Amino acid sequence: MYSHHFSINNIPFGIASSASHPEKAVATRLEDTVIFLDELAIYDPSLPSSTIATFSHETLNPFACLPKSTHLATRKWIQSHLTSPSPLPPSIASPLTSTTLHLPLAIGDFTDFSCSRSHVLNASEAVFGKRNLPSGFEYFPIGYHGRSSTVVVSGTDIVRPKGQFRDEEKVVYGATRKLDYELEVAAVVGKASVLGEPVGIEDADTYIFGCVLVNDWSARDIQGLEMTPLGPLHGKSFATTISPWVITLDALKLFKIPAAPRNPEIVLPAYLQDPDPLPTFKIELKAEVQSKDAHESTVICTSKFSSLYWTLRDLVAQQTVNGCSLRTGDLLVTGTISGDKFGENGCLLETVAKGGVEIKNAKGEMERKMYFDDGDAVSLSAYAGNGVGFGDCIGTILPAK
Repeated sequence: MYSHHFSINNIPFGIASSASHPEKAVATRLEDTVIFLDELAIYDPSLPSSTIATFSHETLNPFACLPKSTHLATRKWIQSHLTSPSPLPPSIASPLTSTTLHLPLAIGDFTDFSCSRSHVLNASEAVFGKRNLPSGFEYFPIGYHGRSSTVVVSGTDIVRPKGQFRDEEKVVYGATRKLDYELEVAAVVGKASVLGEPVGIEDADTYIFGCVLVNDWSARDIQGLEMTPLGPLHGKSFATTISPWVITLDALKLFKIPAAPRNPEIVLPAYLQDPDPLPTFKIELKAEVQSKDAHESTVICTSKFSSLYWTLRDLVAQQTVNGCSLRTGDLLVTGTISGDKFGENGCLLETVAKGGVEIKNAKGEMERKMYFDDGDAVSLSAYAGNGVGFGDCIGTILPAK
């Protein structure tokens, strides 16, 4: 599935293993075939030995921190072999269906930003009844520190979390009744930065290894009680799902476009004034839900990455402007990506006041749903075009323990 996302124009990077290659190692994907790069390097050891050595690691971190020129050279090396008429040794390739995909990164830090103006306004209307922006939203990307220990790879089941929340006038403890998803994208940090030295926005791409899809699961009732004054903890820290393949900026460069319009009355500080006229990407995003025992999924959201008020380059600049350092494997996440229209809502919270969403049940009938039930499988996907996509990012909800 999603084989058309992984053409020769993509060449993503991930971590995989199989029965014939039981050790986790760096891999790429062409359509529905996984290619182990350590095996490819045995067949053709023309890359520098320092690069080849990273292919046997259990995470992408050693490869991700190499110079961008090395990533590009590796990408071209892979493409040359996958387009060559000469057959490759069978030990190099594994069918996707016979391959296990693992968490691709050792993630030290995870910052969740709020980049979608539409999401902020939609959520404000849903919670407070008014479409208001936070006072700082148009001045800088607002963010908070997430929990990296619970970032999991696509396909990992999600156990319904427990916590304290308000039940009418009482505060009770139990399993969340308002389990939600958030459709997001993350920049994966490749090159580390130096503590105390901000990264200039003009150099931001140098520090971004690539991108992954993110579902930042949310327990809205738990989150609602604990938000004031320090922000979410148990409402967000139980699970965050990411897609298994890191899509490089080299693969996405054909889809660069201008950023969304900003408030012309606000003059941004120099560190957020990007000289790149094409600082973001044209990527179509989608969220689907398949109820327990249902035979097909239902699309509940389509939105556009290009609608974001703040870009991934902005996030690098904002994260480091105070001297904060980046480390290889860190995630800088966009926050929920929504549009202004119903059906472009990147989380269920935005739809509740309008009656929720309709999802096909096991009988093939449409039923209205406010939040997710046990057994629901939530799948995110993203496609840029020309054979370049992200595949899917999926999690199935299990009952609370």
